[in-house]
Amino acid sequence: METAKRIVQVKICGITRLEDALAAVDADADALGFVFHPLSPRYITPAKAAAIISELPPFTTTVGVFVNKLRSEIEQILQTARIQVIQLQGDESPEECADLGRPVIKAFRFNPDLGLADAATCRAQAVLVDSGAGGRYGGTGIALDWTMLDDHLDREMDGLRSRLILAGGLTPENVAEAIRIVQPRGVDVAGGVELEPGIKSHKKIREFIHAVKG
Repeated sequence: METAKRIVQVKICGITRLEDALAAVDADADALGFVFHPLSPRYITPAKAAAIISELPPFTTTVGVFVNKLRSEIEQILQTARIQVIQLQGDESPEECADLGRPVIKAFRFNPDLGLADAATCRAQAVLVDSGAGGRYGGTGIALDWTMLDDHLDREMDGLRSRLILAGGLTPENVAEAIRIVQPRGVDVAGGVELEPGIKSHKKIREFIHAVKG
C-alpha cells in the first residue's frame, strides 16, 4: 500500500517587517519566527513584534527565539509580544525546556563527532538542528552535512525525525534535496529568503515554500 506523503512544515524566521510577515503567510508558511536576541542582525523588540503579530490573520503560529535568557525575561517578552511558541536557541539544559507553559522548540548544533545526544533526553515538543558553524547560535547561513545527519539519525535516534526541524543554509534551490535526505518534520529558513539580514525577498519566500510543498 502506498504511504501518504507527509507534509513538511515551514517556518520563516527573522521577521522584522509586517509586509514580510504577510507575504510569508500568503505563501502558506506555517510559522513565523521573531528573534529576541539583541546580538542577532534580525533582532526585533518585543513591542515591534507585538505590533506585527496584531496584524496577522488568525491561526498564524508565532515563535519567539531566545538565547540564554532568564525565565523571567522570556515570560515578560511572551506577555508583551503575544508569542505562542518558545524556541530556545542557546545553551539551555534539557530541564529548562520543561514547564514553560507553551510548546518549546529546542535548537541543537549538530557535531558529527558528538552527534545529538542531548536531543534524546530533551522534553521539548520539537528539536531544531542547525550547523552552528563558527560557534554561533544559528543564523550562519551555512548548511550542515545532511547525509551525515541522516546516517546519525538512522544509527542513534530515528524516532527523532517526527519532531525534527531542519535549519542551516537552506535555500529555495537546495531545500527539496535536504528534505529528501533527512526527512524532517519541518524546515526553518531566515537568510535563504533574504535580500539582507531581516529584510525578506517575497519572491524567495514563495519559491522556498513551493519547493517544500509544491
